[in-house]
Amino acid sequence: MQQASLHQQLLTNVLEVRFVRRTQKQSALPTRRMWCTNSVDILNSLNGKAILGYVAPLTVPKYNPASNDVVITWDILMQDFRCIPADTCNVLQTIPATEEFWKYFNENIYIMSTQQKIDFMNS
Repeated sequence: MQQASLHQQLLTNVLEVRFVRRTQKQSALPTRRMWCTNSVDILNSLNGKAILGYVAPLTVPKYNPASNDVVITWDILMQDFRCIPADTCNVLQTIPATEEFWKYFNENIYIMSTQQKIDFMNS
């Protein structure tokens, strides 16, 4: 996927993506799965801050994400910023960053146990 296209999609949607890990873990698959977004409507909302744990970044990256072909995004399960390598990223699902996401979140993500979240990320 193109870096600019992925970045643009993240601004208005929550994406379920799978990508090749930049740093391989010995006991994990070479890919990682996540739900992520850069939607200010989701992240800066009361729910975004309270439930998703969003905190605005205090610093800027020490490198240019575009020149490294990565996109920096908010990882909903890990509740932190992550870099996604755009060249190996596949979008599995797109959820508009509206009340539709919160409905999906409440019905599918919020109810997951810690182990289910780990299994999801490693599948």
